[in-house]
Amino acid sequence: MYYTNFLSSPEGYFHTVICNHKDYQNTTINHDLRYIRWDNPPKQHPLFLKLEHFDDMVRSGIPFARKFAKDDPVLDKIDKELLGRSKGHFTPGGWCFGSPLLGKDPCTVYGNPIVVKPTLRSKKLEKLLVKLLDSENFRPKQCK
Repeated sequence: MYYTNFLSSPEGYFHTVICNHKDYQNTTINHDLRYIRWDNPPKQHPLFLKLEHFDDMVRSGIPFARKFAKDDPVLDKIDKELLGRSKGHFTPGGWCFGSPLLGKDPCTVYGNPIVVKPTLRSKKLEKLLVKLLDSENFRPKQCK
């Protein structure tokens, strides 16, 4: 009922349902894996992320972020430096074996698309998840 007239209901709805369901309460950590900068005070509205926030986003190790202004330069920097995506091409997956040199699409040469190879970024995600699931962190941040 609370979310019926809530402004940003999709942002908290599933967390609330999962954290209040008896089958999931003891298995769910209260973290949505998103990097967000809030207004200060009162922490009610996320700020638009910009180039000045890029280094903090990367250092956080959090795999998702919000909110971005349309066509902000930070999006191009994320594409290029974190995702290895060049303009006009898709973000290359672990199955792409081609060379991105000279602006070529590395996915024109590809291997098995169901084989996923860990990268430096996936190791950072693993580190974050291990930290979140560590017994000292998990219980205090669990859904209550």
